[in-house]
Amino acid sequence: MVVALALLSSLLWGTGDFVAGRLSRRLPVLLVVGGSQACALVAVTVLAAVTGVASPGRWLLWGAAAGVVGPIALGCFYRALAVGRMSVVAPLASLGVVLPVAVGLAQGDALTAAQAVGIGAAAVGVVAAGGPDGRLAGGGRAVPLALVAAAGFGAALVFLRAGSSTDVVGTVLVQRWVNVLLVSVATAAVPALRRSVRGTGRASTAALPRLAVVGLLDVGANLLFGVASRHGTTSLVGVLGSVYPVATIALAAVLLRERLRAVQWLGVAGTLCGVVLLGS
Repeated sequence: MVVALALLSSLLWGTGDFVAGRLSRRLPVLLVVGGSQACALVAVTVLAAVTGVASPGRWLLWGAAAGVVGPIALGCFYRALAVGRMSVVAPLASLGVVLPVAVGLAQGDALTAAQAVGIGAAAVGVVAAGGPDGRLAGGGRAVPLALVAAAGFGAALVFLRAGSSTDVVGTVLVQRWVNVLLVSVATAAVPALRRSVRGTGRASTAALPRLAVVGLLDVGANLLFGVASRHGTTSLVGVLGSVYPVATIALAAVLLRERLRAVQWLGVAGTLCGVVLLGS
């Protein structure tokens, strides 16, 4: 059951990332993040009203922490998907699994030989995925953006698991409230962000159904991951929840017909193999 739930969360995340990446090529990233997270907030608020949440406790802090890193990671990731190839950006972002593994090591877990090989394979994969010149489409911006997103995603997984040990729905609810609050404050406080959203009224209205799909897929994945993390180890659930690039890559190959050079395919494969080995 743990494996099935964690893999299903990856499927939902990967599909949502594909849709969000496509939207980010036509709409401001801030609008995609804010709109999708607002839809997710509505959904999880309804769920919380039906199921209830636990008494206030440390899960509030863990949910808030996940909510702080979430918009930053999503913004960087969606922008990377917009300017780079999805089939390369997605596996780079999955390197966030290093953080859950590192937390496990800090708590006394031993680094296995397979995990050591996984770290090396992932590191080499990151370099190779950039291509022969070490750059992706978008003037090389996609790689650093994807790596910042990876750090944020990894931290969010750690925080989400910690909060879910007490209350899954409550943790995700707080996460979404903080997500929407931060995006709203950033939009109001930074003139450049406000200007990027202006004039997109008709386009954003037309995109609302797809923004809702992204939000529902994202919050569904978070809930499934939270449930799985209550019954599985940090490294196992973290890695299985980080193979979402498989769905994104498959959709990009089939629907967008993305073509990569041989060295980039090797890099993608190496990164994914490294992620899997990190959880062994």
